[in-house]
Amino acid sequence: MTAAAANHGPTPDQGRFDSPREIRAALLPEEVGAFDAAYQQALKLASETLSLEALQHTLSSWRRIAQMTQADPAGHRRMLAQAKRTRSTGQLPDDAVDWNQFRTELGV
Repeated sequence: MTAAAANHGPTPDQGRFDSPREIRAALLPEEVGAFDAAYQQALKLASETLSLEALQHTLSSWRRIAQMTQADPAGHRRMLAQAKRTRSTGQLPDDAVDWNQFRTELGV
């Protein structure tokens, strides 16, 4: 165990997604291709820079997606569908809140 691991303990909410294989298995089928591409790009960058920073960041991001997916697969699928509609039409969902209104509601 490294000193960093000993000092900081396990990553909260990391769940069972400790490896790229586990992360990939937890994703929706429609997201696997994007994961594979991001993972391969991060591996390539790691080999070129001799740094694992991009790889760790990529896996951390996809780990969160895997956790959200497993927590509510149907909800995650609806979110992906809505994002696709918004990208293709440019129209926000009917229940979307303007950024300034959102900030006001949060009190910031």
